Amino acid sequence: MPWYKVHNENELDSPSLLIYKERVRENILKMIAIAGSAERLFTHVKTNKMPEIVKMMIEQGITKFKCATIAEAEITAMAGGKFVLIAHQLVGPKIERLIQLSKMYPDVTFASLIDSLDNARVHNQVFGANGLVSHVFLDVNSGMDRSGHPLDEHIMDLYRYLSSQADIKLHGLHVYDGHIRSDDFEERKHEIDEGFVDVKHFLEAIENEGWPKPMVIAGGTPAFTSHALRSETYCSPGTCVLWDWGYGDKLSEQPFEYAALVLTRVISKPQKGIITIDMGHKAVSAENPIDKRIRFLNLSDYELIGQSEEHGVLKVKDWDALKVGDVLYGVPYHVCPTVNLYDEAYVVENQSVEQVWQVLGRRRKINV
Repeated sequence: MPWYKVHNENELDSPSLLIYKERVRENILKMIAIAGSAERLFTHVKTNKMPEIVKMMIEQGITKFKCATIAEAEITAMAGGKFVLIAHQLVGPKIERLIQLSKMYPDVTFASLIDSLDNARVHNQVFGANGLVSHVFLDVNSGMDRSGHPLDEHIMDLYRYLSSQADIKLHGLHVYDGHIRSDDFEERKHEIDEGFVDVKHFLEAIENEGWPKPMVIAGGTPAFTSHALRSETYCSPGTCVLWDWGYGDKLSEQPFEYAALVLTRVISKPQKGIITIDMGHKAVSAENPIDKRIRFLNLSDYELIGQSEEHGVLKVKDWDALKVGDVLYGVPYHVCPTVNLYDEAYVVENQSVEQVWQVLGRRRKINV
């Protein structure tokens, strides 16, 4: 019986998200092995968004996490995480929300990113007025040009300011190089190392001024196996926990297994050679071209030729063998936004579903 087949699949609605618990556990252990220890990981929870999976990581010794939203930070604290970095520069009402979250979980360190002097001043003022300290990392732009302060003559001024304010606690640098995605590991590693040269020079300048050695959180999943070779660098992979087809094909040196699938059913056979499934845009991430959305494990010789909100249309070779009601198991090309489409996930253990987990972190707001 194939590993993905669920004994009680007839009880499961479709389309639905399946989480394979044993495989999640194995992926966590492999992630720790690559890093060398759980201590080196700031695992990104934006992929899974589930408190239960955060708890599984904590059970293996991971205590530090990265996330993208305040809601994800809240579910991480709910699960028992002790150090949570929100990998965004928070502005507007989000600063007050972070203050509320810090008061709700006083034993948890919540940090965010800073890349501008103006926002640093706002954090210093607002947190100080609330009797709190703003925990921050200086966000460094090492070439992705999405966020972060450029590595220029002014970055040290911002570092000095963040290091000297009474109501700001600077922990270190955040360096995200997600733009480097070569399929070949050696080529990717070379590009990552080249992009890190100026970061090293900045670190030397910091030490030369007598400041304490900062923490450095670098990279995401594509850069994980490169930054893991830098012994003093913290790593923040996320997709590894669930894995997907996109990274599985691209990052051949990473040994992770698919742990999240989409279950869908054949709902129509409108004409010879064509079947329709209940897997539209609302069931699998659709930001990529149509040939990079889903890969079915129990279907061959097919092509996804169309999608709308609730329907997926497939051109298939073995049309006569397929029946309305047949179950298909598919691997998302991009699992992170696919998970975000579901309120809950069926949890597969010993090839059976006995429980459901809430995808709580997909919400924009939980309590704060």
